[in-house]
Amino acid sequence: MTFYDRRDLGLLLLRLGAGGVLVAHGTQKLFGWFGGHGIEGTGQFMESVGYRPGKASATAAGLAETGGGALLALGLATPAAGAAAAGAMAGAAAVHAPNGFFNQEGGYEYAATLGLAAIGLAVTGPGRLSLDHALGHVLDRGWMVPAALGTAAAATAVVVGTRVKRLQQESGNGEDEGGSEADALFDETTPS
Repeated sequence: MTFYDRRDLGLLLLRLGAGGVLVAHGTQKLFGWFGGHGIEGTGQFMESVGYRPGKASATAAGLAETGGGALLALGLATPAAGAAAAGAMAGAAAVHAPNGFFNQEGGYEYAATLGLAAIGLAVTGPGRLSLDHALGHVLDRGWMVPAALGTAAAATAVVVGTRVKRLQQESGNGEDEGGSEADALFDETTPS
């Protein structure tokens, strides 16, 4: 008989909690579930905060959150799942960063916390109460952690950097950055 320790149970609870929240937010973007705005509304929001094209950005964020969250909850392909979720949360944190740290002011603390939880799970691994463990860790090898996190970090840097450059160019031309549209579409606590 296999006995599981506190670490395995703790990792399971962390995976289910963080993964479940990510899935819920991702399905808001993709399908409009749980009071979300679906691809169309989320795409408009993404455009308004500088992520263009909006629908493609909404789809990418929704897939990263839904897919990464589901895989984290299951403990399957944990390095890739954590990296995808962390990348999506870094993009969300970039939108909220001008508002400071605290969530009640529209800050980035919520997105940062989910992103750090996802990175922590990617680094630590899913524990024995996971599909990765049941499958012999074929999708959870040690080399996959830096590869997945490095790839996600590079892709996120390009996407967020492009957004920042675009917003700087637009503000230099006297155009509005679209923050008021974003506030109208989404509650400040919703990660992008």
